[in-house]
Amino acid sequence: MTATRWHWVRHGPTHQKTFVGWRDVPADLTDTAAIGRLAAHLPAGAVVVSSDLIRAFDTARAITATTVEPARFRDLREFNFGLWDGLHFSDVADRDPDLSRRYWEDPGDVAAPEGESWNIASARVDTVVTDLTRLYEGRDIIAVAHFGVILTQVQRALGVTAYEALAHHIAPLSVTRIDIAKDGARQVRGINFIA
Repeated sequence: MTATRWHWVRHGPTHQKTFVGWRDVPADLTDTAAIGRLAAHLPAGAVVVSSDLIRAFDTARAITATTVEPARFRDLREFNFGLWDGLHFSDVADRDPDLSRRYWEDPGDVAAPEGESWNIASARVDTVVTDLTRLYEGRDIIAVAHFGVILTQVQRALGVTAYEALAHHIAPLSVTRIDIAKDGARQVRGINFIA
């Protein structure tokens, strides 16, 4: 059986200089040339899904330009940064110096205050991926989501630590392709491709 091909797209830029997790901030989708190149690169006839946050959903609509609305999934949201959401990185470091350092240096079970850890976010994303891979076995799936969400799937596919996954750059409007075989084996076909 042919692998299910996941085309992970990071939403358009938000121009935020702060933590942006579950805050519903819009994406800047004015670079129509970049959106057109991305749309041309993605496979026709794919299933299209997105995070339920507006920056991802609007990006999904812009790159697919179909009359069918992309399916929205709450569990494809970015990490919940809790009390850090909306704060500048330096403000977080001043507020919670030890915790913020551990959050980046030892991701896994470390969570922002009133937020979620890498492992919790990864588990919720994995559930959606498993369900949709089973439902759309052998098809192309375009999933418009977020930096952290995409990196959880890079981690799983490469079999690396969360810390190692964080070394990958995932630019706005980039594509990361991961194929999932029927037996669950994953193969990374490309990370952070800019059309």
